[in-house]
Amino acid sequence: MQSKDESKRPAQPRYRVPFVSFRSAQKDKQFDTILKRVREMYENSQFILGPQVEAFEQSFAQLAGCAHAVGVNSGTDAMILALRALGIGPGDEVITVANSFIASVSAVSLCGATPVLVDVASDYNIDPDCIEKAIGPKTKAIIAVHLTGLPCRMDRIEQISKSANVPVIEDAAQAVGATWAGRRVGGIGKIGCFSLHPLKNLHVWGDGGVATTNDPELAERLRKERNHGLKNRDEVEFFSFNSRLDSVQAIVGLSAVEMLPDVIAQRRKNAALYDSRLRALKGYLEIPTPDKKAFATYHLYVVAAERRDALRDHLDRAGVETKIHYPIPAHLQEAAKSLGLSRGSLPVTEALAGKILSLPIHENLQEAQILEVCDLIEHFYQRSIA
Repeated sequence: MQSKDESKRPAQPRYRVPFVSFRSAQKDKQFDTILKRVREMYENSQFILGPQVEAFEQSFAQLAGCAHAVGVNSGTDAMILALRALGIGPGDEVITVANSFIASVSAVSLCGATPVLVDVASDYNIDPDCIEKAIGPKTKAIIAVHLTGLPCRMDRIEQISKSANVPVIEDAAQAVGATWAGRRVGGIGKIGCFSLHPLKNLHVWGDGGVATTNDPELAERLRKERNHGLKNRDEVEFFSFNSRLDSVQAIVGLSAVEMLPDVIAQRRKNAALYDSRLRALKGYLEIPTPDKKAFATYHLYVVAAERRDALRDHLDRAGVETKIHYPIPAHLQEAAKSLGLSRGSLPVTEALAGKILSLPIHENLQEAQILEVCDLIEHFYQRSIA
């Protein structure tokens, strides 16, 4: 039986190497500044679409290398409103991938359009050759998902887009701050879509999202799309959603923009350490090698592992938390049955789904923790060889 003192003690953490860690010295330093800005917002009663949101949007637009950024309620809403802003609806087709979070596909369906799912390359991103083969008379957009923080091969995708006269929407939910050939994701396609979910490199204290564009007319349309379709306080131009970014989240987001360079730098440093140790396990563990044109930001550090489930159990028992992003591809989900894609339709996507494993990569990891993870993985495969 526990004593009173024992019952008051905080529970010991389940993992010695956790997959996520939200607290940091840098964030703690920003905390008082955030609260001060929230109080100013409260005293001025500017809770919705006020100067805080405008300031965040301007800062985020600069970050994404765009002329315009529109704050919305979530990354999913950013996708839905982007599709609507491009006039996509029933009878239209949108090409994308099945190995992303389900929102990349569901946004298309929720607009009444049909997702056309194509396979990915070894870097987990959409295969441009598969895009080219899938384009048809009903294709109205391509959604390029920059998975794990690694940008897609945007030069090739842009060529296909221009040739077919089909706009590209960048799903950059996992890739804020990433670049392809020096160009920032979210500013390459027609519209970029970002998530500000707490698990992202740049996050707020709840849900939030941003849509970016260089087209002033699309930006104006997106602003109306997020706000009921209102032309002004009393006139509705078209029916739409209430998907405004809260002023409180904009205040948090502004601080997150300031911290992002340090977050990315540390995650890249962590990834380089993993790379230096784990590449020796080639044949057991495959690590995507970023193209020389790509600047990856490592929202996730994903490997393709032989005997993935056994390795994951081995790490779990040793106190290392891992995840699988994502174990069931979208085309094999119950919700996607109407697409008529059976197992075997996307062979690369399906093969990777049985091997991928996300290792801890967050900016609060200590070097010793990463080395411990590498030691455990090496021991697992050395034991297998023996």
